[in-house]
Amino acid sequence: MLNEKELIKKISNKAKEFRKEIVEVTCRAKQAHIGSALSCADIIATLYFGILKVNPRDPKSKDRDRFILSKGHGCLALYSALAGKKFFKKGLLYTFNQFKSILGGHPDMLKIPGVEASTGSLGHGLSIGLGMALAGKVDCKDYRVFVLLGDGECEEGSVWEASMAAAHLKVDNLVVIVDNNGIQLLDFTDNILSSLKPLGKKFKAFGWLVKEIDGHNIKEILKALRSVPFKKGKPSCIIAHTVKGKGISFMENQPRWHYRGLTEAERVEALKELSCISHRSK
Repeated sequence: MLNEKELIKKISNKAKEFRKEIVEVTCRAKQAHIGSALSCADIIATLYFGILKVNPRDPKSKDRDRFILSKGHGCLALYSALAGKKFFKKGLLYTFNQFKSILGGHPDMLKIPGVEASTGSLGHGLSIGLGMALAGKVDCKDYRVFVLLGDGECEEGSVWEASMAAAHLKVDNLVVIVDNNGIQLLDFTDNILSSLKPLGKKFKAFGWLVKEIDGHNIKEILKALRSVPFKKGKPSCIIAHTVKGKGISFMENQPRWHYRGLTEAERVEALKELSCISHRSK
C-alpha cells in the first residue's frame, strides 16, 4: 500500500508517461488532437491510478465505477490510461488511427475494452453519464460516474439539460470534471463565446456543488475527487483549470496545437522537454 507521497509520485510519473506516448503516437499517426489530450493527462492519470474502481480482468463488473470522456477527441490520454491498466496491450497504442485499428480518433465502446461510451460528438457524455448514475441508484449500487467535459463543449445545450435533470433528481453519484483549458477548435474560448464564463457559477445556478482546482496539481485533483459527493443529494462539479498542450512549451496555450502532427524535430524537442528517451518507439 502506497503512502500519500508515493501515490502522488506514481500518478505524476504515469501522467508523464502518458505525455510521452501521446507525442510518439501523434508523430506516428501524423495527426491527432494532441493539445486536448495533453491538457487532461493529469486528470485521467489521477482517475485511473488513484480513484476509479475498475478491473481489466472484469471490465463489465456491475459494481465498477464508470468514466466517460465526453470530449472524445482527447482520447489519446484515455488510451494511454487503459493500456497502462492493461485493458489492452500497450503496443496497440502505436496503431492509433491506422486502417483496421480499434483505436480511432474518437473512442468506440464496441471495440475498445474499458471504454464506457462512444464519444466525440460533443455534448452527449453528460446525458449518458446521468443515465448510468440513475441506473446505479435504481439498482442500489454504490458505483460513481465521472464525466470529463471540455469547456468549449459546455456551449452545447444538452450539457445544461442534463445538468438541470441531475440536480433535480439528486443524483449525487454523478461527478463532472471540466477540462477548462480556455481553447476550442483553433481559437480561445473567450473569442468564440465569451458568455460561457463564469462557468462555475453556472453549474451552481443549476443546483450543483462546485469546486475549482489546478487541473495539473495531482494533490489537488486527488483531494477533490476523494471528497465527492461534495454534499449528499447533490451532483458534484470540478472545474479543473488546465493548459492546452501542457508539458511542452511550444504547444502550451497555443490554439494551433488543437489538431496537428509533429515533425521529427518537434518530436525530439517535445520528448527532451518531457525528459523522455528521444528514440522512436519500435
